Amino acid sequence: MDPIIVRGGGDVATGSIYELCRAGYHVIILETFRPSAIRRNVSFCQAVYEGKAQVEGMNCILCSNFEEAWRRSLTGEPALIIDPECSSLKSYRPWMLVDGILAKRNMGTSRDMGGITVALGPGFSAGDDVDYVIETNRGHTLGRIIDKGPAIPDTGIPGMVGGFGRERVMHSPASGIWRSVHQIADIVQKGEPIAFVGTEDGTDVPVNASLDGILRGIIQDGYRVSKGLKVADIDPRLEELNNCFTISDKARCVGGSVLLLASMAEHGVISIKA
Repeated sequence: MDPIIVRGGGDVATGSIYELCRAGYHVIILETFRPSAIRRNVSFCQAVYEGKAQVEGMNCILCSNFEEAWRRSLTGEPALIIDPECSSLKSYRPWMLVDGILAKRNMGTSRDMGGITVALGPGFSAGDDVDYVIETNRGHTLGRIIDKGPAIPDTGIPGMVGGFGRERVMHSPASGIWRSVHQIADIVQKGEPIAFVGTEDGTDVPVNASLDGILRGIIQDGYRVSKGLKVADIDPRLEELNNCFTISDKARCVGGSVLLLASMAEHGVISIKA
């Protein structure tokens, strides 16, 4: 079948892209000029910065245009182009489009953009904005396929990991240029600086670790951050170093639901809009 389009290549979207490609579907990712993914080791959007991203042995290549991305996607691995406005869709209507931006609000996706449209997480209503919404909130309903109505509203509270929730996710204390001191997979101690934010007045504002643990994710060095932006993720379980380099359970669960919808459409269980 022709390529599936996925908007966004962060870590949760990457779980879906990975599962689709493993099952034999072709995928083209549409990304922004400056992705803000934290778990960069498991996010295909890192190809924007490095030209190539590898996640669990699967490679994603940054392509210069849609035609190149199309050819690349047919190899069985995902291709990425920078196209935040979805200009590519003016000449191509995919049989399936997945909004995996996870912005907690709709960034311009509509039901008519594909034969089947799917959105991950809150900010969408199935049957209105898109055909299906997949629940991304951790818990009993994680991965649930919703065909009418919205996902659970964003709580603003991260899921519990190793007994910690809100504490394990860090936000920028100021606006400015991010300069990392530590890298993903470093072990950090509560209170020590993991980065500094260089503000317009020349001040370097320290960003201190919120708890002891492994730095599972940190925003791209040199990124222009805004105050309050999510910038780092600390895993308190020191024995789980491998988590820095593998797709999360949450992303795999959501990816399984996306794959199920693709398979159902391919086999005629659900209809693809003309």
